[in-house]
Amino acid sequence: MRGRATAAVVLALSLGLMGCSASGANVKPDIQSTVRPGVAPTPPPRGAYFGAWVNPSQATFTQEGRIQSVLDFEKSIGRELDIVHTYRTWDQPFPRAADNAVLNSNRYLMLSWNGTDTKLINSGSEDRIIRERARAIKATRKPIFLRWQWEMERPNARQKIHSPADYIAAWKRIRAIFRQLGVDNVAWVWCPTAKGFSSNAGDYYPGDDQVDWVCADVYPGHEYEYRNLSEAIRPFLDWAKAHPRPVMVGEFGVPRSYGVRRAEWLREAAETLQNPQIKAVLYFDSDMAGKGADDKTQFSLEGDQNAMSAMRELATLPYFNPRNVPVRS
Repeated sequence: MRGRATAAVVLALSLGLMGCSASGANVKPDIQSTVRPGVAPTPPPRGAYFGAWVNPSQATFTQEGRIQSVLDFEKSIGRELDIVHTYRTWDQPFPRAADNAVLNSNRYLMLSWNGTDTKLINSGSEDRIIRERARAIKATRKPIFLRWQWEMERPNARQKIHSPADYIAAWKRIRAIFRQLGVDNVAWVWCPTAKGFSSNAGDYYPGDDQVDWVCADVYPGHEYEYRNLSEAIRPFLDWAKAHPRPVMVGEFGVPRSYGVRRAEWLREAAETLQNPQIKAVLYFDSDMAGKGADDKTQFSLEGDQNAMSAMRELATLPYFNPRNVPVRS
């Protein structure tokens, strides 16, 4: 894992030899990495990492079940993941057995850490938990993506986020505590929804000096009968052009409601995601969207042979395999 970091602190990443979709053709983005190479995750010089959150739908929610679900997904797509995604609430312990299994492998771990009330964070009353998390991450001595309080602009988060100013102050406080404790094996990932960039998502941006990767969660939207990823991601990519940071798609998924068109959707997504600023993409392989959820908010590929075949095509494209991991037959 350490060998995949580049030697330069500031990376000028060109289109290179990996190919590109029409959305990024003839574009040479200025992508800069502020993390310590060899210590925290840096973007690949060419192409994009491929990762996923894999929900253990056919296993119990044990640590063993989580590990096995990742291995089963990798078998289905014919390759090892570059990034394994996991989620934690504000005060849940870290790392657990499944996290350690990833950290001790050749994969990166992305920790999506749900926040608490920003006013509590800004008052200093949550500093103990922040320090605990910082020390635990530092102790792993492994490069980790940290995505704190993603989708912060959603209306249902307003009660704990309060305002963009409160959110930004909380982000800066958390990062300052990590810095004080010498936690330098973290790449900070800021991640609203792609939809939010059509309104106020940018208001929550802490600044280029505070963010290592800019990110968005990209879903077609339950209000559409069918919508390509290229349409859903456009507001975010337009915003990202003005920020010299590597882009991550933190979550994306094709709804079960698309039926036989899911494979078509994934093949179009594969073209769209080959954008020279995009340096990591993570699929959300889960049907757990809450009680009463219908197939418009279910994204697991399990049991859909055609869609899984299209995902295998995407995942094994050279662009999404910058580490050149072996493709399995």
